[in-house]
Amino acid sequence: MLISFLVALYIRTIPKASVFLSNGFVRFGGNDPWYHLRNVESIVHNFPNILWFDAYTQYPSGTRQIFAPLFDLVLSSIIWILGFGNPDQDLIYKVCAYYPAFLGAIVVIPTYFVAKWLFDRRVGLLAALLIAIAPGQFLSRSMIGFNDHHIAETLLTTIVAMFLIMALKVGREHPFTFESIRAGKFAELRPALAYFILAGVSLGAYSLAWYGAVFFSFILGIYITVQHIIDHMHNRSTDYLAVGGVIIFGIALLMVLMVPNLSSRGLLIKGLFAGTIAFPIFTLISIELNKRDLKKYYYPISIASLSIVGIVFAKILSPSIYGLISSLASYFMRTGGGLTIAEASPLLSVGGQFSIAPFWGNFTTMGYISLIAIIYLGYEAFKKNNTPERTFLLVWTFMIIWAMLQQNRFAYYYSVNAAILSAYVGIKILDLAGWKDLLDEIKLKDKFDIKSIKIWPILSVLVILLVFMYPSYDMSMKQSQYTGGPNGYWIEASMWLDSNTPDPGLDYYESYETPAEGESYQYPDTAYGVMSWWDYGHWIEVIGHRIPNANPFQQGIGGRRNSIDEENKPGAATFFTAQSEEEATAVLEAVHPDPEKAGARYIVSDVEMATGKFYAMTAWTLDTADYYIPVQTDQGVQTVPGPRYFNSMESRLHIFDARGMEEYRMVHESPAGNSAETGYKNVYNALFEGNIPLENTGYVKIFEYVEGAQIVGEAPEGEDVTISVTILTNIGRTFVYSQSTVSDGTYSFTVPYSTLGPIEGETQFDTMPVGPYKISYGNVQEEVDVDERDVLDGNVIEV
Repeated sequence: MLISFLVALYIRTIPKASVFLSNGFVRFGGNDPWYHLRNVESIVHNFPNILWFDAYTQYPSGTRQIFAPLFDLVLSSIIWILGFGNPDQDLIYKVCAYYPAFLGAIVVIPTYFVAKWLFDRRVGLLAALLIAIAPGQFLSRSMIGFNDHHIAETLLTTIVAMFLIMALKVGREHPFTFESIRAGKFAELRPALAYFILAGVSLGAYSLAWYGAVFFSFILGIYITVQHIIDHMHNRSTDYLAVGGVIIFGIALLMVLMVPNLSSRGLLIKGLFAGTIAFPIFTLISIELNKRDLKKYYYPISIASLSIVGIVFAKILSPSIYGLISSLASYFMRTGGGLTIAEASPLLSVGGQFSIAPFWGNFTTMGYISLIAIIYLGYEAFKKNNTPERTFLLVWTFMIIWAMLQQNRFAYYYSVNAAILSAYVGIKILDLAGWKDLLDEIKLKDKFDIKSIKIWPILSVLVILLVFMYPSYDMSMKQSQYTGGPNGYWIEASMWLDSNTPDPGLDYYESYETPAEGESYQYPDTAYGVMSWWDYGHWIEVIGHRIPNANPFQQGIGGRRNSIDEENKPGAATFFTAQSEEEATAVLEAVHPDPEKAGARYIVSDVEMATGKFYAMTAWTLDTADYYIPVQTDQGVQTVPGPRYFNSMESRLHIFDARGMEEYRMVHESPAGNSAETGYKNVYNALFEGNIPLENTGYVKIFEYVEGAQIVGEAPEGEDVTISVTILTNIGRTFVYSQSTVSDGTYSFTVPYSTLGPIEGETQFDTMPVGPYKISYGNVQEEVDVDERDVLDGNVIEV
């Protein structure tokens, strides 16, 4: 067990150099780990108060706490204790980084006991070793730096399963009934009671660590229902299921109700409450049918009929309860833009096409071996009178597979099942090869004789090492070389935001007051939003200390959800797919409820948004047509960006550097990186007679939305008037900004760049004109400088 724990911890801490960077920056993986860091920092600074409302994201509304509190509260408490009540930032970062790796390694312990109590100690030890080296999402979500609640989900559900299995075993060995409890014979209940209580506490902890915990409660509910039917059909008492179910679900419900701010999580609370009343009803039906000596098959018919009647009555009398039922039926379904969320896509799918590659990447041989075990155990259950705990294993496994096939994220749950089931097959192979007899012989003789070992035991060990273990270990070692998270370009750009843009006027560590229901948070006048795609919202908030409009909770995206006929709501998707500057600005201003204010002051784009991720933006609007068009090339018909793409706001900003735009200016760009950018530019030049340089520009670009200074002057009617200036970016790149118009005796240009540099208290931009604007028409050329105040206030400059 210790070896399994240490192996698991070692694999998970291999890439620590990519977390603790040489420049002192600590890079957490993915997106949500950054928001957990946000929560932890807030709790530590306001210990033990939780950040129930965060005004520092989803501007201009803020958001109620999205994550369940237990994961962050436990982590914060550990940090607070280790720091003697005053931990420094270095301690916070280090503990947060190592915490998921530690939790991932701990999973070997309940996995061992689940397998041991289901089968035997040997299966438990092999299962612990297999889960220690398991690859895929189970590994990636417990790597150093991936400080997210997902690994806590796996740990806590395995602990729930562990205690439930023991409760079922003890309850079978020491049966109890309602009658014995009513008669005061609590001694019959006592052996199993502790395990039922511990299962309930564990389910409660799971429910407080993830708001989607109704998922595993649903699995337990399905199992208890199935076991009721099996027991009744075999003329066994179901009393233990009713009592155990009430204890488990009742304790979990009480734990959730003890946290007032969770009262809005109706689905979870209703699900737990349903469990506390449904199972006694199922048992009472069984008792009544037995009393009346009715046919056994009446029982499943009665349960099914009761369920149907309950759904019908719920639809008529209680929309909230019916909503719970329908929510469970479609719990894992995603449509439209939701399908672009990586963890929510189906498991056996790559780019929308069927593929078994993700199955191999998550489980290697364990995935296929576990399927063999399922078939064997299912056959055994059908032919024999299966034990309740093994029935639970099958129901648990089938339900996880069902969820996993719809959303690949649940692969990190199935890794435990795969390890246990594969270990069961592995020990069966060793027994068939003669290891059990060999060990019994060694015990009997009390000595080891190497001559007694034959070829089959040796081959069976090689099978375990080469087929069961090596593929997983090899895959894990490959996958553990990196941790993900923001690349250097995003780190640089986010830190630039923190240092070079005005303070939004909110204390980052403040305990914000939750606005009353139906009311909005009252931001100070100095507050503003930062518009980017939702993937990057937490980085902007936690690294950049600025307020994103959209975030990885899929808030602030806008667009449509169900039908193209819906209103295309303002948000990130509608802004970046807008087909003109005017349309984009209308979206930006519609984001804010105050017509005098815009929803964002800065726009942050990266090359992924301009290329691969652009389709995701269109998907969230449900209007994906014609952004990409088929074109005949030497290599055959290829799909390339079309006019609708190049007219989009994202393309205008990132591909064209906001050239010619009136109220948007680039203020900073990160160093360039290799990407598909030059390919997109080549298409534009080839198909639309463009002449933009085929170069990779800043990987991340920051733009500012400003009023723009209005430059007006006189010129002969009918003259083509042009205003232009060369822009020098902070990485030494230049491009020409220009606009043209036809004079009607006068001309007017709205320009976003200041030629005289930044001013105190405003954006400290490092991308700006190299000199004054040049206005030309006919043989006339004039120069004009523009002050930053003129740009910010929209002042008129007469030439």
